[in-house]
Amino acid sequence: MGKREKRNDLFVIVVIFLVALLFENLETFSLIEDETLSYRQLLRTYNAAPELTSPIDDIVIVYTDEEFYEEYDKYPLRRVDLSTILVRLKEMGAKVIAVDMLLDFKSAYGEDPSLEDALIEAGNVLLVSQAQFENEKFVGVNYAIERFSKNTSNGYSNISSNSAVSQSIVRLRVYPEISVTGEWPFAVEAVSQYLGIEPEFSGQNVLIGDIELSLDQFNDLYIDYPLLPSDGDGGTAKLHDVVGLSAADLLFAEDEEELEELSFLVADKIVLIGEVAEVAHDEFETPVGNVYGVEVIADTISTILRNSPLRAAPFWLEGVVAILMLAVMIVSRGISDPLPRNLISFAAVLLFIIGECLAYVHFGLVMSVSYTLLASLLAIIVVNAKYYLNEMGQKALIRDAFGQYLSPKVVADLVKDPDKLVLGGEEREMTAFFSDIAGFSSFSEKMTPTELVNALNDYLTSMCSIIVDLEGTVDKFEGDAIIAFWGAPAVQAEHAKLSCFASIDMQRAIIEISERFVKEGRPHISVRMGVNTGPMVVGNMGSVQRMDYTIMGDTVNLASRLEGANKAYGSDIMITDATYRACEDHVDVRELDLLRVVGKQEAVQVYQLMERKGQTSGAQADMVVEFEKALAKYRAFDFEQAIVGYKKCLELVPDDGPSRIFLNRCESYLVSPPPQDWDGVFTLTEKG
Repeated sequence: MGKREKRNDLFVIVVIFLVALLFENLETFSLIEDETLSYRQLLRTYNAAPELTSPIDDIVIVYTDEEFYEEYDKYPLRRVDLSTILVRLKEMGAKVIAVDMLLDFKSAYGEDPSLEDALIEAGNVLLVSQAQFENEKFVGVNYAIERFSKNTSNGYSNISSNSAVSQSIVRLRVYPEISVTGEWPFAVEAVSQYLGIEPEFSGQNVLIGDIELSLDQFNDLYIDYPLLPSDGDGGTAKLHDVVGLSAADLLFAEDEEELEELSFLVADKIVLIGEVAEVAHDEFETPVGNVYGVEVIADTISTILRNSPLRAAPFWLEGVVAILMLAVMIVSRGISDPLPRNLISFAAVLLFIIGECLAYVHFGLVMSVSYTLLASLLAIIVVNAKYYLNEMGQKALIRDAFGQYLSPKVVADLVKDPDKLVLGGEEREMTAFFSDIAGFSSFSEKMTPTELVNALNDYLTSMCSIIVDLEGTVDKFEGDAIIAFWGAPAVQAEHAKLSCFASIDMQRAIIEISERFVKEGRPHISVRMGVNTGPMVVGNMGSVQRMDYTIMGDTVNLASRLEGANKAYGSDIMITDATYRACEDHVDVRELDLLRVVGKQEAVQVYQLMERKGQTSGAQADMVVEFEKALAKYRAFDFEQAIVGYKKCLELVPDDGPSRIFLNRCESYLVSPPPQDWDGVFTLTEKG
């Protein structure tokens, strides 16, 4: 425990970065991340190559604005006049006519027949629809009325922000559950119709012929907004001013010759029809300012036609960058002088920000900034605050208070046989038990030293009562850790079974203790346990002045490693194959892995102890069955099917740690597979 105390800040820093990677993958702070995307997009807009930032020539926006409505003298655009515009665009050679107007209700003026005829005559019209969701679950599509939708193609347009706080539009979400019904986003459908090729999902990508759209883990496509010229009044022009045509030019054209003169603007292009009048309230925040909805769609189509130049970085690359930053923070903690230490740390942060921006601006590589940045800043705070000194003092206080506690059975045995007070021991087949409070640093920091001792007294008393009731011996406390054993001083034939039963009962008791702690205003508590069976030395060890009745040996060391290994698997009780075989008729387990712990060359088969025999039931029992199937696929190198299996496990038990760990591991193996001669052994690099 002493070494762990001295390196408490290292542990905290590593946890911070691991949590940051987890949050990054889950995109927990989309508000902050989208803000960084906005700034990077501005840098890209003004600094990337012109061929990447100029508006594309294949798109034209036919818009209705305030000037149009002043001349039109009514609002909104009547469907009979929309019909005229559609027919004229078709005659002018528009390849795709995409109408960004939701026509999901019948006209009160009897104009629907004329619009229906126009849609049929044009034959190349795409109408907007809306995907409908209830509790974030897709339930259907709200189309235009049937007489319109049956004569057109349709695409859903659900323009919204990824954050509940910020309204900035930086991505387009493609819903796989909707695509299986044949429906695609409005922009994707427009490009599909333009190229005459149906889109399809291929892994994490969407293919439209030679176009390959790279989506992130949430199936989002990053929108690449173009650089727009000045409007002449100190501001920036709108996209419709650059690649647009007023609906008035089409609707109020006096003769065919006037339309022919405009036809070069729309011939063989995607023509979007939409509102840019303020009265329509169809304006959204974006990294380049407020943009009308039809312009967001145009920018998205442009992004697609350019083969999605902005692409999400793979998670492994995000991990490598985070590890490099973590390495810098670990190195900095060894520098005692605060000036060079902080100079190195903040220089690394600055280089990280510059590197992320350069990757985005010039290579279109979208990497998360906020998570690693926040983790780095928190790590700097941890290193400078020296939290581990406080942790060392608290651990020393705990050792002094509880270090001499022994089981009454040990005392009784020593009374019967005083010769055992001499130094020395004997080798026996026994079972060793180790436990430790998970996240003890954060647990202890939430209480004063007195409150911490009281809480630990409460916890340790309850645990020791269970150990003693099941005939175990409490060896010692090392801070918050409990070391116990079965099989001595009295010989016990069922030492493995008793140790497992005690572990199960202790986990049950911890649930009750944690609930009570929370009600009393104390922090939540969770405990990891490791159990191993095998030969070990037991007896009085120490000096003539002070001795302890304790256990030693490789079997004991492995039990200690298993307690820490729980952290790597998200499990609570880890036992070895030796322990399981000694009591397999009495306990339910789940096989976890072939594991090589720190300091050991030989691998050991490990299990998670679940319950007494036959008491694992319900979703937990079903999950264990699915986990075994997935583990078989994992060991057969079938990582894709293993992922399917582990996802089933998480559907049954959403908070199951081992399933989540193996799912992430399989996903990483798909990117970077293990060697062909891999023996299925997983090697831990940390003690836990």
